[in-house]
Amino acid sequence: MDVSLFNFDLPEDLIALRPASPRDSARMLVVRPDGSLEHAQVRDLPAFLRAGDLLVANDSKVIAARLRARKCPNGPAIELLLHKRSAPDRYLALARPARKLTAGDELIISDGFTARVIRRREAGEVEIGFGVSGAALDTAVAQHGEMPLPPYIARRRPTDARDAEDYQTIFAAEKGSAAAPTAGLHFTPDLLARLDAAGIECAEVTLHVGLGTFLPVDAKDTAAHPMHSEWLRLSPETANKINSARGSGCCIVAVGTTSLRTLETAADADGAVRSFEGDTDIFITPGYCFKAVDILLTNFHLPRSTLFMLVSAFAGLDTMKRAYAEAIASGYRFYSYGDACLLFRRAQ
Repeated sequence: MDVSLFNFDLPEDLIALRPASPRDSARMLVVRPDGSLEHAQVRDLPAFLRAGDLLVANDSKVIAARLRARKCPNGPAIELLLHKRSAPDRYLALARPARKLTAGDELIISDGFTARVIRRREAGEVEIGFGVSGAALDTAVAQHGEMPLPPYIARRRPTDARDAEDYQTIFAAEKGSAAAPTAGLHFTPDLLARLDAAGIECAEVTLHVGLGTFLPVDAKDTAAHPMHSEWLRLSPETANKINSARGSGCCIVAVGTTSLRTLETAADADGAVRSFEGDTDIFITPGYCFKAVDILLTNFHLPRSTLFMLVSAFAGLDTMKRAYAEAIASGYRFYSYGDACLLFRRAQ
């Protein structure tokens, strides 16, 4: 499909720089299967679901993935964004400026914390080997790295201590993401308690957010966009919960596009999911036949992004363009720290 079909104009003052407080006070635009729209708040979520429905959230935790280094002995400053672990002592990373790096280059991050360029890849990507491994590398990254706020926030204000908490979801447990699974940012203990009281359970999957989620689409046609793989895990226990809920005629509600992509990766043609651990490069665009997910809670996404393509596949391109136009006209807050929309899957 022509990527320009997924373009829209967004006033910059609608880009949220901080999350709503409390988080579940964020606005929520509800998009029904017939395309009708309703304004609500995330705290109203239980009213739009039924007892027995199952929420599936991503429990990945954002790491301090932005490292600042210097090419030694006295070379240029290099910024690294770690996005996928490739070995106990290695990461794939976006480097800036990547053109300054070649295989074998040594990088100094701090005294006692160094790295080496293993190889250069395409589009500014490199594989980095570190002088420490395993848990020791986790500790070093946490100590010397920075919270990787998206550029549309970082260019308007510096990262600060609040972001260490604000940019993690209530579900965050498994370290590994280079960006937050942002739909989960809206949940609070109170909202989870009210969902539970309404008979709506929650299950968790893990997808470590990397380039497949946030890399911009530079191609003119979606068929030419290379979708990078991301690691996921869906446990047998979660698969059983999902299949049981579906077998009872209840809805599967994906909290965020990463949860949806996890479920669709693990789903059979009849909608049953299986336990799965490994990589996914699933790229969902209009025309995709959804198998596992009935309802999607998600944020408002960037134009021409794989995420706006995904929601357009789920609810219809024309419907989503109209919904986004309504959100813009109504002053909804966009992107990672912004408001939410609740999408009911259109008829397939």
